[in-house]
Amino acid sequence: MDKKLVLPGEFISDDVERAGEGTFVDDGKVFSSVFGVASLKNQIKVVPLSGKYIPKSGDLILGIIKEITFSNWIVDIRSPYDGLLHISEYPRRIENTEMSRYLNVGDAIMTLVVDVDVNMKVELTLNDQRLRPVKDGRIVDVTPSKVPRFIGRSGSMIAMLKNETHCNIFIGQNGRIWITGKDRDMDLAVKAIKKIEKETHVSGLTDRITKFLKEIKGENVIEKEPDKEEKLRTEEKTEEEKTEMEKSGGILDELLGDEK
Repeated sequence: MDKKLVLPGEFISDDVERAGEGTFVDDGKVFSSVFGVASLKNQIKVVPLSGKYIPKSGDLILGIIKEITFSNWIVDIRSPYDGLLHISEYPRRIENTEMSRYLNVGDAIMTLVVDVDVNMKVELTLNDQRLRPVKDGRIVDVTPSKVPRFIGRSGSMIAMLKNETHCNIFIGQNGRIWITGKDRDMDLAVKAIKKIEKETHVSGLTDRITKFLKEIKGENVIEKEPDKEEKLRTEEKTEEEKTEMEKSGGILDELLGDEK
């Protein structure tokens, strides 16, 4: 097994040379330093299943305006550190006295982390075509460390969610997910997101969630019909098995005796 759920302080391996992120070495053994999923393939590392978001440059995130100062919006980014959106990083020129007209306390934004200095001053921007205030839809909070599971390998999970729910879904690196679509479709997406978060450690999760969504929608998973050649081979195999069973039955009759 390449992955397993581990607790803080749990023994993982004797191979200290492979110890990586989320682990510590003591007395020539590798232990988990966090509660999470241990990956034992190649380098040993543990991905935490809980914890706060730690921002880094280049992260696309969803923030909530929590305060307005003379020249900055103070932004809640689900981190121990606030984000700072300077007035010059708004996509149009505005005056300080107009700041609340464009972004007020409680408003949500899709934003980009442009810099994080050594003192953890987190600078944000809206100066990018991808970025904008969030005016519609719903925002759901999930554990930041589980974000890769919501995206899936090569984007498989997020692609499936969009296809099955008919919603537009953006997953911020800080564990905020923005959903837009029809109300009933957004309800479906939220249910799936909550189930994914609960079952992050389960293998084959994309298939499980696909089945879950189809069951809610009342759809049946259509199994592939065998082609004519495959069907013919199956029938021939069945006849062969039947003949073998008859032969076996005759031999057993001889061994056990005729009880008729």
